[in-house]
Amino acid sequence: MIGNSLSAELLLDRDVTDAQKDQLVTMLGELGVRADARRTLAHRGPAELGWVVLLALPLHAFLSGLGAEAVKDVYTGVKSLLRRGPRDARAGSEDAGEDTSRGVGVAGGPLVLHDSVSGLRVVLEADLPAEAYRQLVALDLTAYRIGPLHYDRHRGAWRSELDEAAG
Repeated sequence: MIGNSLSAELLLDRDVTDAQKDQLVTMLGELGVRADARRTLAHRGPAELGWVVLLALPLHAFLSGLGAEAVKDVYTGVKSLLRRGPRDARAGSEDAGEDTSRGVGVAGGPLVLHDSVSGLRVVLEADLPAEAYRQLVALDLTAYRIGPLHYDRHRGAWRSELDEAAG
């Protein structure tokens, strides 16, 4: 739990149900994050395509307040909740008859953390290794200006290709 309560904006894809939204807000609240949830517009631009949940908050305080395991647990919890799909969220059932092994349905995109202070975005993709979360918590986010940050599995490090290209 984070010592001082943080405020966050939770931007959700229109496919996320109201029940899922309420559960996400509750989960974040239990971690000391006061989330204001809203929906995306029906027509998004190319920069927003691909994610289902965007969590905007003071990222440094969030990461340092929680620690690597808790950040991984937040990601796992969000993905698990969204993977269940609309019928499951209403019924509370784990079996909706759809294939969830690949994150089909609502959970198809990554969770994006958006730093409300710097504007930097961090993309949490499926099945990141525990080391990625440990590195993320210790990462100096001020070293990046453009983003977004992705975990490069081959290099075993967080990087922003746009920052690298800009020099």
